[in-house]
Amino acid sequence: QVQLVESGGGLVQPGGSLRLSCVASGRFLSIITMGWYRRAPGKERELVASITRLGSTNYADSVKGRFTISRDNAKNAVYLQMNSLKPEDTAVYYCNVNGTVRAGTTLLTGDYWGQGTQVAVSS
Repeated sequence: QVQLVESGGGLVQPGGSLRLSCVASGRFLSIITMGWYRRAPGKERELVASITRLGSTNYADSVKGRFTISRDNAKNAVYLQMNSLKPEDTAVYYCNVNGTVRAGTTLLTGDYWGQGTQVAVSS
C-alpha cells in the first residue's frame, strides 16, 4: 500500500513564502522521479517542478528563480520551497512519485499521487 502525505500549504500574502513537504510510504523498491504538480481553478493540472534520484531538476518557466525542489532519498521525501509567491500561484498542489512498488509477487511501476494541499496567495 502506497501513501503520499503532503503538508505545508496555506494562505500567504503576495511576496511571501511557503514550503511544501511530501513523504512517500509503502513498499517502494525504487523511486525514480519525485515532483510537484498543481491545478488552479478552471485550469488543467501542470508540472511545477520535478527531481530525479540523482538530483537533476526541471521547473515550469513560470516558477524558475522562485521555487526550489529538493529531495531526501533516505526518507522518500520531496520538498518545494516557494518564494516570492504570486496570486497566480494559487492552486492545489499535488505530490507525484514515479517508482516501483512490490505488491505481493508483482512489481508495479507507475505514478503515485498525494491528496493535494491548497496554496492560496492573496492580500
